[in-house]
Amino acid sequence: MSHAIRRANELALDETTVTALRAALKSTADEVVQAIIDEVPPYANALSGHMGATIRRAVRTALGHYLDRASGNATGGDAGDAAYELGRGEVRDGRSMDALLSAYRVGARVAWRCLAAGAVPAGLPAAEVAKFAELTFAYIDELSAASAAGHADELAARGRAHERHLEHLARDLLAGASPDMLLASAQRAGWQPPVSLTAVLLPAAQAPPAYRALDPSTLVLDDLPDATGVLLVPDADRSHLLRQLTDRTAVVGPARPWTRASASYARAVRARSLSSDIRDTEDHLPELVLSADADAFADLRARALAPLRTLPVATARRLEETLRAWLLHQGRRDEVAAALFVHPQTVRYRMSQLRELFPDLASPHRVLELTLAVGLRGS
Repeated sequence: MSHAIRRANELALDETTVTALRAALKSTADEVVQAIIDEVPPYANALSGHMGATIRRAVRTALGHYLDRASGNATGGDAGDAAYELGRGEVRDGRSMDALLSAYRVGARVAWRCLAAGAVPAGLPAAEVAKFAELTFAYIDELSAASAAGHADELAARGRAHERHLEHLARDLLAGASPDMLLASAQRAGWQPPVSLTAVLLPAAQAPPAYRALDPSTLVLDDLPDATGVLLVPDADRSHLLRQLTDRTAVVGPARPWTRASASYARAVRARSLSSDIRDTEDHLPELVLSADADAFADLRARALAPLRTLPVATARRLEETLRAWLLHQGRRDEVAAALFVHPQTVRYRMSQLRELFPDLASPHRVLELTLAVGLRGS
């Protein structure tokens, strides 16, 4: 049994007093509502018109339930349930619990003044007036607590729903959903689309702490396969983002228009599959291009370097290294020698061998094929 109910049982107003107080319910409710409008700014407009009439009825109902308790005829927790729903409704209307608590304080003061003005002339003994005051404010405290619980529960529920919508949006983005689907998903989540998103892959355990240091609009998933987490960072300053992730095991994909975030994610995934040392995918574009189609790259190497396969393995390896250096340094013999740590004459000898193996070595098409074929060697 609540404190308010225990005090009500102790007080048990007589029927004459209760009848007199009930007669003042409508005017008391009107005064309570007007005082809240005057003294609590968030309710200045909210309690006018239809809403004001609804609140007046609610106040009269609460006061009537209060008098039922004061007369020893309490029938249950209807007023508490209504107060709980009122707290939830305040969240939906965008008002804080502070505003509602202020309204309760104002309402309690005005209700006490009005009810006391009716109770004393009706014959309530002076000794009972103090108990009556205690009951009044205990009842308001009970309603306040019920509203606070409703407000907190609604905030928590909305927070969970918001998190689910954001998670669903992140999954849609990674899956490459259509722009229309992504826009609808963003609207459900109350998320303002940026110009671009940058995908960041990192261990799932690192995702939440990394997220807290980034733009609050960053989307985060920390339950992907292989204990992987992903962050989708809006309109990132790339150099700043990389500095923020210095102590993380992260792979940062390219910035892409927000509806194409899946492309940034896909590149980060592929970069991670190439090497655990890659952090910035933009620093490894050649490797990413050459590894885009592994079968095609293998076929290209086999065809372009076929002449080397006729030689002993060690000789073929030396000549391939020389060919790569020659292509990269555009035939500048001294630079090739320095890169290979050999004498320039050695480079001349090896290049003579390569020209015999590749008679069309000066052909632009052959140069392109060979450059691609040896592109990943030694990189």
